[in-house]
Amino acid sequence: MEKLNIVYMGTPDFSVKPLEELNKKYNILAVVTQPDKMVGRKKILTPSPVKEFALLNNIKVIQPEKIRDDYVEIINLNPNIIITCAYGQIIPKELLDFPKYGCINIHASLLPKLRGGAPIHKAIIYGYEKTGITIMYMDEKMDSGDIIYQEEIIIEDDDTAGSLFDKLSILGSKMIIKILPDIINNNINRIKQDESKVTYAYNITREEEKIDFNKTSKEVYNKIRGLNPSPVSYAILDNKKVKIFKSKIGQSTKNGKAGEIINVYNDSIGVKTLDGEILILELQFEGKNKISVKDYINGLQDKRVIIGKIFN
Repeated sequence: MEKLNIVYMGTPDFSVKPLEELNKKYNILAVVTQPDKMVGRKKILTPSPVKEFALLNNIKVIQPEKIRDDYVEIINLNPNIIITCAYGQIIPKELLDFPKYGCINIHASLLPKLRGGAPIHKAIIYGYEKTGITIMYMDEKMDSGDIIYQEEIIIEDDDTAGSLFDKLSILGSKMIIKILPDIINNNINRIKQDESKVTYAYNITREEEKIDFNKTSKEVYNKIRGLNPSPVSYAILDNKKVKIFKSKIGQSTKNGKAGEIINVYNDSIGVKTLDGEILILELQFEGKNKISVKDYINGLQDKRVIIGKIFN
């Protein structure tokens, strides 16, 4: 097989495992990743996880603000394949057309379902029973290129976005190593995506982070776990933002308004939903640290004081 000279494009933690495995077997000319960002309340300039890996492994790092206007440095490296994984920018046609073996994307869904930047979050939020990884050729449209190879996994009832990220990152790293020789040898069957089955998973908006307790308990539960550990769902209590990290579906049939605290247990708060109750187990009040609801309840002089309060 011809020597592979790879440019790898990715940004978050999800992208690191495939890069790590590729770096063991192939020549990584450079990584292309998003510019460093200010992170946290202290606004610390922080490199992406992919950049951190590259620096530790003496791999060249390229960080264009807008790759559609700034891609010549990548072409000058003369890669014969570009592999992307959650990079975060649309790749221009000039770059897509350059490598001998094309531009290959590792996408975290079973395309054509869940095209877009948040397929892992949305798979859980939408209540999907399974998802997976698609290895695909890139084209000018978002996640619409021909499928090369897919594998699926079951979404467990207790999966969060975090646990599913980890599972899919490992799966994607195994799949790209497995399929690369076939891509180079042109020993693949390109599959056109069925446009009639397309769904989208656009990036999470601030509005989507807010919990609507007028939904069913299952829908609320899926949103909470689908946004954990980031960007985290929230609701408003006593005019303050409360982030909600962990929950489970309750059994109470008490009446109440949607969002009303109808029960206080030893380790959870029961909140009224459309069809029952959601039990909040872990939260973070505005300006405070994240705590278990058990600790929060133990800190109350009288736990009955929060009965009847409403999350909105």
